[in-house]
This record gives sequence, structure tokens and C-alpha cells, in this order.
Amino acid sequence: MLEEMFNPDMIAIIGASRTEGKVGRAVVENLLNDFKGQIIPINPNADEILGLPCYPSIRDLPSYTGIDLAVIVVPAHFIPNVLKDCGLAGVKNVVVISAGFKESGAEGAKLERIVVEVAKKYGIRMVGPNCLGIIDTTSNLNASFAASMAHKGNIALMSQSGAICTATLDWADAKSVGFSKFVSLGNKADLAENDFLQVFADDDATAVIVAYLEGVKNGQEFIETARRVSKHKPIIMVKSGRTAVGSRAVSSHTGTLAGSDEAYNAAFRQSGVIRADSVEEMLDYSRAFSSQPIPRGNRIAIITNAGGLGILAADSCYENGLSLSSFDKSTIIRLRKRLPPAANFYNPVDVLGDASAQIYGYALETVLDDSNVDGIILLTSPQAVTSIDEIAKIVVEKVKLSTKPILCSFVGGTRVAAGERILNDHHIPNYPFPERAVDSMRALYSYSEIRKLVYKPPPVIEADKKIAELLFENATKQKMRTLGLESFDILNAYNIPTVATINTKTLSETVAACEEIGYPVVMKILSPDISHKSDVGGIRLNLLNAGDVERAYDTMMVNIRRYMPHARISGVQIQKMITRGKEVIIGMNRDVQFGPLLMFGLGGTYVEFLKDVSFSVAPINIDDAKHMITSIKTYPLLTGVRGEESSDIDSVIATLIKVSQMVVDFPQILEFEINPLMVLPEGQGCVAMDIRLTLKEE
Repeated sequence: MLEEMFNPDMIAIIGASRTEGKVGRAVVENLLNDFKGQIIPINPNADEILGLPCYPSIRDLPSYTGIDLAVIVVPAHFIPNVLKDCGLAGVKNVVVISAGFKESGAEGAKLERIVVEVAKKYGIRMVGPNCLGIIDTTSNLNASFAASMAHKGNIALMSQSGAICTATLDWADAKSVGFSKFVSLGNKADLAENDFLQVFADDDATAVIVAYLEGVKNGQEFIETARRVSKHKPIIMVKSGRTAVGSRAVSSHTGTLAGSDEAYNAAFRQSGVIRADSVEEMLDYSRAFSSQPIPRGNRIAIITNAGGLGILAADSCYENGLSLSSFDKSTIIRLRKRLPPAANFYNPVDVLGDASAQIYGYALETVLDDSNVDGIILLTSPQAVTSIDEIAKIVVEKVKLSTKPILCSFVGGTRVAAGERILNDHHIPNYPFPERAVDSMRALYSYSEIRKLVYKPPPVIEADKKIAELLFENATKQKMRTLGLESFDILNAYNIPTVATINTKTLSETVAACEEIGYPVVMKILSPDISHKSDVGGIRLNLLNAGDVERAYDTMMVNIRRYMPHARISGVQIQKMITRGKEVIIGMNRDVQFGPLLMFGLGGTYVEFLKDVSFSVAPINIDDAKHMITSIKTYPLLTGVRGEESSDIDSVIATLIKVSQMVVDFPQILEFEINPLMVLPEGQGCVAMDIRLTLKEE
């Protein structure tokens, strides 16, 4: 059905206008410029618009069946009735350009819900409202009020910002960058990013998918769709609002550290999306993908006529995880034959400031032939004898024959403008500075790695879910939202190892429990009101005998009453003191868009200070778990440094997988963490020492 939206035979513009400067007039003008299908203006106050017969409403058409797309530009309060008319006329696709919906406040949001209900009732798919419109260059469709039509090309772009759309179109016009489809998403009341990811994936004219998003409607569906699409076409996205802290209250370490942007980073990584940090980066990357082949590896050659530019590019390659190619001996011999004696024949290749276009071409051809080179960055500085336009022409010739990406950085202004125009005319990206060329090469290489990935489903975890269900039922009856050490049984239900533990209510019970477990022991306060026990003196370590236990018990109770006089205390928990191992934390915070967001890092009391953590959206597989562990900066501490024993990392992987399954099984868990999880030496497993979870309000 969406195929008819982008390739319609008949379009109705409801709200078409005779007045210049009106949106309804601009849409009709844009359609008349290129569109070959039938255009039907709808306006009760006009007989004709721009030479086209005009009708009072869609109901007044002689035969109103066969309309593939309706573009609606009327005041917001009329739109429910307009959609009803469209539904009765059999229209299945609409673009609602009109504003005045949820972006305008509570009343607008209510009206938007009504509009969605009407559209669903009649089986109508809707873009918008509050959008710029849509463009399809294959069908010459410009159903928008953009100032110009997009050039034909292979980039499909969707954007939640109409301003980003218009600015991008204007930028692309100056750079001769072409698009296949252009979609302004607006409020995404119906059709959203997941729908258009699939549309772009199925479009033969699209090679690159680009998006500017302010949020996603369905996070889990987004991950599944993007993961599938990214195997075949690169997806580049800018997500704005990355510093937003969100409005929900959080009290766990995970909640404190997991800003909304961490969820997007994790989701993009897990689904194969290449994230751009700015619109500039998004456009830079899209140009590289639209015109250049994907490199086989990360071995990059640099050709330059200025040593400084070459050094900057080399530094940037290192920072971006790209390596400088080591040339084959035959390549160096060939370069020596034609390049001046003072040139550098190694990587970066410096052809010197007076290099002719022919020397540039010879160096480029020679380096391209080297099997150790996966991609080339060609740099040019405008010296007095440098023929920029001739160099550009030679680059065009070599790019046509190359199976390796060639990215250019002609650095300068007026002197390089002619060469840049030549490159633009042949859809070859030129970057004003070397670092931007390197960034784009790194994006190309990242996608070569994404295509190699094989997603393995998470392993099936056997668990006694009834234990957890009973625990949560009891908590609900007692109106408890925060559970601590008393909820250890949920870990046992998922076969997560826990330290030997006994809960007690009195001092005499506590001493007896210590004798049973065996010294040394740890004592922890049991209270649903105390989140971080160490902050209020609620933890006592390394108790060696009954005397230590008695003193620790009395001191703990006094401190708790002093710092938190109203806290409910149900007793203490005695645990076996484990002296070997490394402390890590495993946590979860339920993200609004993506659901359970898992966290891993070094644990203990310093986790918020160090902030050395990683995130993944659950459910995760073994590869995701490994990535979470290995991506923290302090990972070497777990592998053993300076003669220390290596930690049992496999047991941590297994625990992450089990926690992932648990938080998926029980969506009522809002926040969760094991801190610390004591990781023992290799082969000895790991042990959960403490737990805290928060349940959603009923």
C-alpha cells in the first residue's frame, strides 16, 4: 500500500490554495513542476487553481475512486472530517502537513488521538501531521512545500524536523547530492521510522538510509527492523537530545548512570546503525556511502602534497581505529620510478607541493594496485603551481575504475572551488578538512564490519519463575516497591550463584547465624527504605567472632536510627565474607523507548564515581554480553594485571544472560542491580553479594 504513496497515479490536495505564499499553493506548484500523474485540487472557494479544475470536497469529484494519495493542508480541527471523507472515498494514503496537534499542547494531543482513531477506522496510513511532506525522485513526486525538488540519487532520508529537511535539500542542491526518497516524519502519529526503514529497504533506487530522529516510537521493533535492514543497506542516524536526563525519578546506580542517550547508543550498536554525532557528520557519511564502495578492511593509504595535512590525517586514522597500510615492496619501487627523489614513498605518500596532476594520478594508480590497501584518502593543498581542477579530473577517472573507496580533501577556499565542483558533478565527496574525510572512511569501514555480523539468538535460560511470581505478589500485598536482600530468592530462581546467607531479626539469632555460616562474616541491614546501605552505616565487614558481631549489631542499629529514624528495619542479613575476587555490578533500568537497559561495570561503592560502565538493550546474546564486559576501560583488571589471577569472565557472561532473561520475563521490574557481584578467579565462578530491585507502581 505504501508503494502507492510514493508512486501515485492520482493525487488530491485538500486545502489547495490560489494565494501565492500559502502552503496549499506551494504543494500544487511543486507537483506541477515534475509529477506526471493526475493532480486534483480541493478547495470549496475556488473553481480552478493554476489551470487545474478544483472541487469543493473529495465527495464532489465525478468519480472519487482511484485516488492513491491525499495531501492535506487545512486547519487542524477540520482534519477528522476530512479523513472520514477520504476513508469513504477509498483513499488509503494521506500526508497531513497541517500543524496544531500534540506539538501545540494538551488540546492538540487530544485532537491528534482522534485523527489516529479515524485513520485506523478506515484503514488509512498517514504521514505526519505537522510535517513538510514527502518526495520521491523516481516517480518525480514532490508532495511537499519544500522550496525545491531533490536531485535524483540513491540516498533515502527521513527526518522528524522539517527544518532539517529543507536545509538538507538546499545543501544537497549546492553539492549536487541526490536522493531517492525524502520523508518529513512530523509527529509520527501513524507511520514512523520503523515503517520507512522497511520502505527504504525494499526500494531498488535506495542504497543508503539516513535519518534525523528525536525519538523512536517502538524501541524493540526498531532494533529488530534495523538489524535486518542494516545487513543489506547502511543506516546512518542522528539522534538529537542526547543530553536529556529524562523526567522519571531513579534511585539505583543503573538509573543514575543510564541517561536516555545510553539506550540509543546501545540500540544503534546492537542493530547495526551507524550513529552520526551531528547533521554535518550525517551528510558527510551519506555522501561517502552513496558514491564509494565498501572497503574490505581498515588499511588506509594517504596521498598528499603537504606533509602537515598528511600528519593530521594519519593522527585521525589512529584515533578512529584505522591503520596506515604497509605498502608492498613493489609499490615502493614503482613510486620511486616517477616521484621526485625528495618525495616520501611510504605511507603517507608525499608527492611534494609542486606535484603535477599526472604525478598525483600515477601515485593514486600505484597505491590502488597494492593489495595491502583497502581505501585511499587523497589530500591537496593549493600551491601556486597546483592544478586543482586537473587533479580533480584524474580522481574522477580513477574512481570510475576503482573497487576501493577514494575520499578527497581539497583543503582551501577559492583556489579549490573549481576542483570541488568537478568532484561534485561526478558525485565524489570532497571534505574541507582531512579529519572529516577520515571520519567518513571510518564509517565505511564500520559498515564493512556490520555486514559480517551474524546475530545469534539469546540462549534459553531455565528458571523457576514461580518463585519470582510469589515474591512479587507478596510485595504487592505489602505495598512494597523496593526490595533488597530479602529478594535473594529471585537470583536462586535463575540459578545465579549467591553467597551463603541467613536473615535474622534479633541479636541472639544473628550470633547463632554467624556461628552456623562460619567466620569471617558480613552483616547488612535489612530495610526496604535503605537503598545504599554503606551510606548510613548499614554494612559491617570482616567480623571475626561473636564479640565483633555484637558490637557491629549495636552500632549499626544506633547509626540507622540516627540517620534514617523512620526507616523500616526487618533485621539483618549475615553473609559469608569472601576475601578473594573482583567486585563488578550488573544492573538494569527500564528505558521508556527500548525497555530493559542492562548495565555492567566495576562494582562496589565507587561505581558512580568511576562511571566505567557499558550498556546493552535486553534481551542480549553471548556476543552482547562479551562486548559489555570487554568494552569497559578497566576490563584488563578482570584479565589479571601484574601477576594477578584472571577472573572467571565466563561466569559473568552467564550471569548477564540470566539477568537479561529475568528482566524480560518480568516487565514489572523497573530497576534492578546486583552490586557487588564478586567474580572469583578463573574456573571458580562468581557470587552475588547484594541485590536491589524496584517494582513498577500498580
